[in-house]
Amino acid sequence: MLAKRIIPCLDVKEGRVVKGINFVNLKDAGDPVEQAIIYDSQSADELVFLDITASYEKRSIMIDVVSACAQNIFMPLTVGGGIRTIQDIRNLLKAGADKVSINSAAVRNPDFLNEAVKVFGSQCIVVAIDAKKIGNDFYVFIDGGRVNTNKKVIDWLIEVQERGAGEILLTSMDKDGTKEGYDLELTKLVCENSTIPVIASGGAGKMEHIKQVFEIGADAALAASIFHFGEISIQETKKYLSQNNINVRI
Repeated sequence: MLAKRIIPCLDVKEGRVVKGINFVNLKDAGDPVEQAIIYDSQSADELVFLDITASYEKRSIMIDVVSACAQNIFMPLTVGGGIRTIQDIRNLLKAGADKVSINSAAVRNPDFLNEAVKVFGSQCIVVAIDAKKIGNDFYVFIDGGRVNTNKKVIDWLIEVQERGAGEILLTSMDKDGTKEGYDLELTKLVCENSTIPVIASGGAGKMEHIKQVFEIGADAALAASIFHFGEISIQETKKYLSQNNINVRI
């Protein structure tokens, strides 16, 4: 069985790490390069770097910040935000990213996914799904959670898998930043319908939440607030998970 992964996330705005609740009310959480170095020293399995306003502001991601992070860490780096072209992906990979995370551009032009997979391979292409529950269904949002696409999450999940995506980064907008725990209903639904790895995101507040999301099928758990502000360390989390029969890299 593959080891479960613990992935800290750097949400970056204007060159600084930020963290909010439900995608709003952002507060400063430090310098991205300094944070990346800390997580590397704590044996994080991967790092996700998201330029959270790039798509909404219709600009390219901050390559210089990505490059500085990549030069200072030795774990895999996934980068997302404002990726719209094959050249954008090429630039990020040249800057040191191992994978790219695509959301808004894939929804607006699904053929872009096919092209990206053809050029770079499935292993490079992560599809980010920002999901919110409306009525009895979960829907996909884009542009940093500002726009409801009216696409149901499972319909979009099935489509991106067929188009060759290698991994899903699933964020619950309802749970994001609340520290109340992951959206287990949403995550379980996606895991049961996914043939590719699923990274669960949104809501981690304590180690037990991470254990719960692994127990329902997530391959990786992404967290920000609990790690950024020093509430718990990645080493503590991995030790706890191992003691609870979750296979992790210590």
